Amino acid sequence: MGAMLRKLRIMQNARGTVRLIEVVFPEHTNHYGTLFGGQALQLLSKAAFLSGRSFARSDVVMARCGEVLFHAPVRLGSTLVLDTQVSRVGRSSLTVRVAGSVQDVATEALTRVLDGEFEMVAVDAAGRPVRLASPPCLHEETFEETV
Repeated sequence: MGAMLRKLRIMQNARGTVRLIEVVFPEHTNHYGTLFGGQALQLLSKAAFLSGRSFARSDVVMARCGEVLFHAPVRLGSTLVLDTQVSRVGRSSLTVRVAGSVQDVATEALTRVLDGEFEMVAVDAAGRPVRLASPPCLHEETFEETV
């Protein structure tokens, strides 16, 4: 029954921009009742993969997980919203920034709790890097930093 409730919603607005929404269930938490760090990394990397694949329009693999920041605990039952943005495009690689926010049920306001940066590489069926198609214009604006 729990697996059916864990349905994931993915919305794509622009090429490489993905919004992934997940509910934090008991199997995602540590002994404090908050999102376990390893689960947070898994969700961040899933969002980065979906964003990279959408942008590259081909399969991608993770080459590097850069800085990941845990700003605040994510409590059991929280709605976690992960938004992605492609911030850099190279010959075969791209950088995806992922911002994680907890959404208030009553107001739908978002509070930033996680940030991560991932290097993804476009690959062919054999797993070898492939050249990315000409990228569309990237906006210089990046995620807002909250302290």
